This record gives sequence, structure tokens and C-alpha cells, in this order.
Amino acid sequence: MESMKIRLDFNNMLTEFVGSDGISIADVDRLAGKIKAATQAMEQKRSQMAWRDLPHNQANVVADILAYAAEMRPKIKALVVFGIGGSALGPIAVQQAIHSPFYNLSEKFRNGGPQLFVADNIDPTTIGQLLELVDLRDTLFSVVSKSGSTSETMAQFMIIKDILERELGDAAKDHIVCTTDRKNGNLIKIAQTEGYKTFYIPAGVGGRFSQLCPVGLLPAAFCGIDIEQLLAGAAYMDDICKNEDIWQNPAYIYAILHYIAMKNGKNISVMMPYADSLKYISDWYAQLWAESLGKKYNNNGNVVNVGQTPVKALGVTDQHSQVQLYMEGPYDKVMVFVGVDGFARDVPIPKSFGDIPSVGFLGGHSLSALLLAEQAATEYALQQSGRMNMTITLPMVNEHTIGQILYMLEVATAYAGELLNIDAFDQPGVEAGKDATYAYFGRPGYEEKKAEMDAQPKKNPKYII
Repeated sequence: MESMKIRLDFNNMLTEFVGSDGISIADVDRLAGKIKAATQAMEQKRSQMAWRDLPHNQANVVADILAYAAEMRPKIKALVVFGIGGSALGPIAVQQAIHSPFYNLSEKFRNGGPQLFVADNIDPTTIGQLLELVDLRDTLFSVVSKSGSTSETMAQFMIIKDILERELGDAAKDHIVCTTDRKNGNLIKIAQTEGYKTFYIPAGVGGRFSQLCPVGLLPAAFCGIDIEQLLAGAAYMDDICKNEDIWQNPAYIYAILHYIAMKNGKNISVMMPYADSLKYISDWYAQLWAESLGKKYNNNGNVVNVGQTPVKALGVTDQHSQVQLYMEGPYDKVMVFVGVDGFARDVPIPKSFGDIPSVGFLGGHSLSALLLAEQAATEYALQQSGRMNMTITLPMVNEHTIGQILYMLEVATAYAGELLNIDAFDQPGVEAGKDATYAYFGRPGYEEKKAEMDAQPKKNPKYII
């Protein structure tokens, strides 16, 4: 699959291309000791990173998912996923990448698959409208929560369980499938009691690293995405990421250059795909990078407050809304373009308005040529302005290349965590917000947190206008 290998071009990160604000080879060489330690840690800790085995150890899981999807697809017209964070962002990103943005609107595009709705928020208006839109009799609801205590997901589950049981009686259980921990948590207990079909999130696989397990594979399979090729692409990238030569390891050099950039004050990472199909890769990446690397404490217990803020953009749309800032604003950003060599289809631009040179020059070209030209022009303009940028290129967008980019960015994130000397796999800041929510709603066991919240200073109405 060499022809489908994705590429990382980091020329424009280096001083010889962007000048003094770039990174020199000497800057990388000075980190030799830290790089060696990070590389060794990635190998030593591999057994603790269960997500790294997902491309290799799921033959039986994949067979179960494909069999279940084949059984259920003829029975349903809609699949609704209840999940949040990685349980939602990964499925959305892969669905958008492989299928048309208009997938839900066209039976032709769905090719026998169900409509897919990912309910990744609890806005009551949206949830209410969704439940009015789908027909319960031919809808499958997929509930995704490893702990079974995710308030948002469990609230959605409680609502739909009640509605299904009132409307469908004993048949309700056939309209719910759960993806959760095999042994621990509330959802597995409920699923076993109620007799729901259940898939499992492997121990050691956190939400933002879960797209390549049933969390992401199940909805993908229902929508006709080749999940075996998705995993094959990830496995292919895993082999590449075993290379200890950092200059030949795209995940490692991606992390190293971002680490040096962070140390030099580049605290913003902008990911800007130049294809609508890749738009939600940026959303998925934003959680992966932010939640993994934004940490108050390092592994030694010292306060470090590290992290790099991810920003989502889309080419060419955001050339007209954000690029002005990136071109002439503060030197505090790393730009990551994501492009493709070939599009699934193209649209020619007719030769018109020859008497208007400022418009007529477009004629005879195509939309793909214009898009690629605008990407190249933006990269060039940033390079000329001394702004660091790199480009990930997919030969084409398919399951194999999407598997590669997801896995590459996961490894890069873990490696960056080693360089920063932080735990890239916890999220204490998220848990603090969850604990406050539990206390606010009176969950047993959170009385002390509730008392703490009640004791906070009262807001001054003077400052509410």
C-alpha cells in the first residue's frame, strides 16, 4: 500500500525555509537526550497503551460487529449514537471523511445504510427535534459510555429507554445497543440486566483514543465503511511509527517540532484541512491534542500548566475568515495543513467571461485544481511571512488513509506527552467539572463538593448589567 502512504512535509517548520522564527536542526539535536528517553518510554509503556494494539487484535470483534450490522441494517432506517467527546467526535470524523456530507439526505449515497445521527450534546431543543424526526420502530440507539456514569449520555439513554418501553413494550430492548466496559461501571450492569446487545471498550483505551475500537467501528460498519481497511491503515502506520529514526517517523517528528515550538511560545496549533471530507478530523484532533496535553502538573507533581491550544479551520473557507490573523498576527502559532492528492470527483470550470480577464482566467481549470492552488498559495504566503507550517497529505481519502492519519496523530500525541513529562491519558480538569455537576444535581457521595460550591462567594449584581 505504498501508493496510499500519507506524507508529512515539515520543510516550512525549519529555519532554512521560514527564517529565524523557525526550528533549526541544531534545536532538534540539542534534545537528543530527551528524544531518546521519550522513544524508550514509548516502547516500555506500549503495553499500557492498549489503543496501540487495536489495529492488530480485533479480528473477533470486527467479525461480531460486521455480523450484527448485517443483521440489523435491513431492519432500521436510522442509527442514533448517544455519546460525547471521543465517543462522538471520532464517528463523526470518519463518517464525514468516507461519505458525502449529504449522506443522510440521499438513499443513493447511503447505499442501503441507515441515516446516522450523533447526539453529542444535551441541548433539549436538538434532542427533542431528533426524537421527532426518527421513527422509533426502525431506529437503533447506540449508547456509548465506558464508565456508564457520563451524565450527558446516561441522561439521553434514560430518556430514550423510557420512550421506547412506553411505545414498543418488550421490543424496546432490540432498539438499544451498548458500548461500554466489559466488567466495570453502570452501563454494563444495566445492559446485562436488560438484555441489550453489547460491545466492549478494551481496558486502557480512553475516549479520545477509542475510534479504532467498537466506539467508532460499530457506527462505521452500519454505514458501509470498510472497518477492516480502517484498521489495516492504522496497522500500516504503526509499523512506520516503530522507526526509531525520528526523521523517518512522522508521529515522532510531528511531536518534536510541536514541542520545540511550544517551548518557543507557539502555544496555538491550527489544523486546516483543504477538503470538506476532512473537516471533522480537526474537531477530533482538537480534543485529542487539548485534553491529552493541557495539564497543570507534570509527572513529578510540579505545577507546569503546559499545553497547546488547538484551533479548527477549513480551507478555503477560512482563508476568508482566519488567515489574515495567521499571516500578520502574533508569531504564536503552528499551522498544520491537511491536503489530498486526488479527489473522488471533480467539477470543471467552463471557459466563460473571456472578456473579463480577472474572472476568465479561471475557465478551463477545475475546482480541484483551484482548491490545490489555494492551498499551495497559502502555504507559500505563510512561508514568505516567516510563519511555521507543515502539511499532511493523503493520496486520496479512503479507509486506509484515514486509519493512517488517526493513528499517526494518536502516537504523536502520546510522544508529545513524554517530551512534556506529563500524563497524556488522564483528564483531571474534565473530572473537576464532572464532579461539580454531580454535586449540583445532588448525586450521592458528592455532599462535600456541594458544600464547597455553596460556600463560594455570591455574585455581585453590580457586575451583571
